[in-house]
Amino acid sequence: MCQQAGRESVRARHMGVAVVALMLLATVSVAEVKAQWAQFGGPNRNFTVESGTLSIEWPKKGPKRLWKKKLGDGLAGIAADDGALYTMFRKKGKEFIVALDPNRKGKRIWTHKYKAPLYDGIVEQFGIGPRATPLIVGDHVYAIGVAGMMHCLNKKTGDVVWQHDLIKEYGSRPQMFGFGSSPIAYNDMIIVPVGGEGNGVVAFNAADGSVAWARHDYKTSYSSPILIELDGEKQLVALMSGQVAGLNPDDGAELWTFQHKTDPDVNAAMPVWGADRRLFISSAYGTGSRMLEVKRKSAKTNAREVWKNKKVQVHFGSVIRDGDVLYLSSGGNGPCFLSAIDAATGKVLWKERGFAKAQLLRADGKLIILDEDGVLAIATVSREKLEVHARAEMFNSLTRTAPTLVGQTLYVRTADTLYALDLG
Repeated sequence: MCQQAGRESVRARHMGVAVVALMLLATVSVAEVKAQWAQFGGPNRNFTVESGTLSIEWPKKGPKRLWKKKLGDGLAGIAADDGALYTMFRKKGKEFIVALDPNRKGKRIWTHKYKAPLYDGIVEQFGIGPRATPLIVGDHVYAIGVAGMMHCLNKKTGDVVWQHDLIKEYGSRPQMFGFGSSPIAYNDMIIVPVGGEGNGVVAFNAADGSVAWARHDYKTSYSSPILIELDGEKQLVALMSGQVAGLNPDDGAELWTFQHKTDPDVNAAMPVWGADRRLFISSAYGTGSRMLEVKRKSAKTNAREVWKNKKVQVHFGSVIRDGDVLYLSSGGNGPCFLSAIDAATGKVLWKERGFAKAQLLRADGKLIILDEDGVLAIATVSREKLEVHARAEMFNSLTRTAPTLVGQTLYVRTADTLYALDLG
């Protein structure tokens, strides 16, 4: 099956992208990303998802393991849609984009592999596999490798629809650990923080991969962009290496910027938008966190700093906003604390030891915690306290990928293996 899918992918490339593009739907809207877990951060890109009832009582070894699947090197997340899982990994100098069947213990539905030479200066400390999470829109999957190879594939067959080399074609200059920003859909476009001169952010037409717009000289970061709505206006918010910027997603025009820089130019955590028109951004390396108030007046948008807290530092993990509280894992290269932060003031409401740097996911009124040492837990949280109901040391490998929850099944990726766990 895998060999056949590979041959089909080669034939699709030789057909030419123009012919294959005609088979696409005329319209691809961001609303189509709402199914299951079809993008980084889940249905609403905020690591909060509806689920079935999640059990808070686990056996000593943790929740039941349904299956595990050996993959390869990578930190790419798991996208889930229409009865299939999609992810990426690297093995022997090649990158793989795969569709897996969750009902057949992760058996491959199709595989697309391609040569992926690394650029000079990439650091192998945390692996050299893909870091960005695939995006599913309509009948297609969009995926970006660690060295900037971007593909649009048919999600049913793995056939190539179009592809780009973001470094060679658009001058992208990925940072030392590789390309890590996950793409986002808007109307008929797939928007990517490319980080090249004049190509800081690029919007590709979803159907054929042609450039809809390309603007700015922003340097790339590991952070992924979000879409917000401000007084009825859609804005794309991207945390780049030196600043956070608000753009018009229709044409890329800059609406506002605010400086947010770290010494090593590492911004990795995704911004968080609130109903109070406030935007939370955070980094490690001594820069810490900011809350910005974003306002429109006379067709102009301005961002002002409401508060700053250098002691609250999100290195790369997910941040959950629930009303007036932010839940996050705070820590740089030293000790890390699971923390609750008052969104209005930046005050630390509580902080708890016991977890290494963690990814957080909220469902069924509970917080799922997965730290980089392989500890999995389920808890309830409030302004007043953290109450851990169950906790287990489950994985003997670096675990830095945000988990994916579909119904009551949690998909956890370690450095080279995918696990399916029953949380019901």
